[in-house]
Amino acid sequence: MSEYTNRTGGQRIIFHVDVNSAFLSWSALKRLKEDPKAVDLREIPSAVGGDIKSRRGVITAKSIPAKRYGVKTGEPVVQALQKCPDLVLVRSDFATYRSYSRAFTNILFRHSDIVEKVSIDEAYLDMTGREDQYQDRIAAGEPFPLCAAKAIQDEILSELGFTVNVGISVNKLLAKMASDFEKPNRIHTLYPDEIPLKMWPLPIRDLYGCGGATAERLTALGLDTIGAVASIPLSTLQASLGVKMGEWIHQSANGFGSDQVHNEQRKAKSYSNETTLKEDMTHENYDRVAPQVLDRLCEKVSSRMQEDRVRALTISVSVKSDSFQRRSRQTTLINATNRKETLLESASSLLEELCLGDQGLFRQGHGIRLIGVGGSHLTESSYEQINLFDWAKDLEKIEEEKKKARAEARSRKEIQNRKLEKMKKLDTMMRQSREKYGKDIIHKGTGGYQDDL
Repeated sequence: MSEYTNRTGGQRIIFHVDVNSAFLSWSALKRLKEDPKAVDLREIPSAVGGDIKSRRGVITAKSIPAKRYGVKTGEPVVQALQKCPDLVLVRSDFATYRSYSRAFTNILFRHSDIVEKVSIDEAYLDMTGREDQYQDRIAAGEPFPLCAAKAIQDEILSELGFTVNVGISVNKLLAKMASDFEKPNRIHTLYPDEIPLKMWPLPIRDLYGCGGATAERLTALGLDTIGAVASIPLSTLQASLGVKMGEWIHQSANGFGSDQVHNEQRKAKSYSNETTLKEDMTHENYDRVAPQVLDRLCEKVSSRMQEDRVRALTISVSVKSDSFQRRSRQTTLINATNRKETLLESASSLLEELCLGDQGLFRQGHGIRLIGVGGSHLTESSYEQINLFDWAKDLEKIEEEKKKARAEARSRKEIQNRKLEKMKKLDTMMRQSREKYGKDIIHKGTGGYQDDL
């Protein structure tokens, strides 16, 4: 019996593979492809998100040198630039990211036919019973499953040019915790017998799935490590966190989690899109900025829902003020929709309420730096029950377009008739002149001048 079988007790072998600073790495690779002499963004203080000119947006990925300056993912660009004035910023490029993500996933499927993609840059693999694929490495002295993890790393680096962390354990929770250990380009195990040494000493905020508010509440109770939470009675946790959350935190702290890796990607529960504005939206420029932004956002949300053949019953609008406060409004429709026009009508009304209403942000002296539109409470029906008012509006619009087309056709015909009438009069005049004065009396122009001198 192999060492890993002893350590897992015959349980499943689960990998969590996570791309190191995915967006930053992929942006760096694209830059190097376009200009091999360019500086590798991964080797200098750099980040993805926003730009220096607009000073907008948040940091979505950072390099290791940027991390040394204290730059954090999710913080405003302005704040990051204060920490590191020389920070090199690049814009997000999701077309490139999706391309690299597909290539990354394709390599994972070489090593397992059970791959669960959980985001654009991370996935779980069920590697149970796959030793036969790595007999050459095992024969060379590499233990399974470490040799499998190394093979995945090697292929991704050599073929795609970026590094990944691999976490190995018996369930998804522990595999995810392991992959978050020291980075980059590392392989970590977190088997059940390693939990006391590797996991329990960690701060409770490092427990995967434990949110900031929950971590603060536990720390206030003196439970500042994962081990401390794992050791107290379940009833104590439930009294503080509630029955379900208390049980979940207790189970996780003791290393229990699901070992089911699902091939199918989870279906989206909502569709949304948001954008940071080039200039703060205020009462003065609302009429100019809002319609264009909402039109673009609703177009994107509508297109994605139509592509996936889903419709939303609830439409929402969210904004971020110039003081970084989030506000949102939502409305529930009579019938679910994925039509851009319906989304735009609802979103426009919601945004007006958020900004221009009696309790609107403009009345409170705030500007708007970000706008988002979303649809939720989805249905997969293959048809849409049209609201009678929308149907009437569509008919009215169609009739107006028909009237306009008929008017244009009449106008073209009238112009053509007038031209024909003029040509007839001209031909009659020319014929009469030739009959009276001779056939050479009138000639058609040549379009130029001829000097007979």
